Amino acid sequence: MFGRFTLLCKPLTRLAAILALVGFAACDMAPVATPGAGGVSRGGAVPVALLVPHGTANPQEAQLARDLENAARLAVADLAGVEIDLRVYGTAGQPAQAQQAARNAAADGARIIIGPLHAESANAVAVAMARDNVNVLAFSNNPSIAGGNLFILGQTFHNTADRLAEFATRQGKSRFMAVHSDNFAGRLGLEAITRAVQAQGATLMGSVAYEFSQDGVVNAVPVIRATAETNAVDSIFLTANSAGALPLFSQMLPEAGLGPERVQYIGLARWDTPPQTLELPGVQGGWFALPDPARAAAFESRFRAAHGTSPHPIAGLAYDGIAAVGALTRAGRGLTRGDLTQPAGFQGVSGVFRLKPDGTNERGLAVATIVNKRVQILSPAPQGFGGAGL
Repeated sequence: MFGRFTLLCKPLTRLAAILALVGFAACDMAPVATPGAGGVSRGGAVPVALLVPHGTANPQEAQLARDLENAARLAVADLAGVEIDLRVYGTAGQPAQAQQAARNAAADGARIIIGPLHAESANAVAVAMARDNVNVLAFSNNPSIAGGNLFILGQTFHNTADRLAEFATRQGKSRFMAVHSDNFAGRLGLEAITRAVQAQGATLMGSVAYEFSQDGVVNAVPVIRATAETNAVDSIFLTANSAGALPLFSQMLPEAGLGPERVQYIGLARWDTPPQTLELPGVQGGWFALPDPARAAAFESRFRAAHGTSPHPIAGLAYDGIAAVGALTRAGRGLTRGDLTQPAGFQGVSGVFRLKPDGTNERGLAVATIVNKRVQILSPAPQGFGGAGL
């Protein structure tokens, strides 16, 4: 079981900034002409640059690049009354090449850039585009790079933690603790949990960091138990996912006398993927957040019908970027910061989302639990935003 965890330690750190989810966009299905690839836009078409890691030596990343492009082209075809001149630029997954691709896109007349994939590349692109006042919608969920002309499309830990803390306090929970890996992703998760709990007027009674290894998890279990019992904790936020420490924690914490009957487990990661996660005894009754299931399933079905395979979990972000551009263009709006951060947001493949002035985003999420190894929705995803939020 822990072999997968050990092998994925390095990818988790490197790719922490691109975790994201997918869903379905509500729009008409009338197709438009096939997008052009030249430097001059056709008629009234809006020139949009898509930066994906074509040319990378990593086979998995190469497939992701194809899925991102296919999702973007699916979005272009779905737009009614709007024509997008989509130009695709390969970055090879490297910051320098991404920056040069962005410069080429700007020279070709791109009004906005969707992508690139990695946080380092996104930052390099945004720096290069700042002088040209070209906004960048990157496939990242790392809030530390957001701001200025750089927006991140990926679902952030802050977004997830806010939704779960709000739901938990409405269920009467008030004394939380956090368990997080002692690495970049874990520290981002702890920051998000701390802020979310405080925003709800609840108390974070303590936190336990664990070394990102099997021994680190094993050694953390008695510390977690002692912290929870000493502080009369009623809820534990776990940043771990099923590719990491979640399988061990879900087994060892109940064995240590800290089971779901004594404390509410809350997951910052999705606990419904991969499907084997649903089999873990310790996650039964736990709470986690996910995009609108119906929209996510609809997008996956349409993508599979068009391309014969299911999309990568973050492929829908490319669709979302195109959907936002299309919605603004249809409404006669521009692609400035003010336009992109309209309070009503946009309908994406994972449901409603909006870009915030600080460059991060807010997504409408459902809260779910696991009962008898099946997902049950406890609180559905909102279909729109109110004046002050969800």
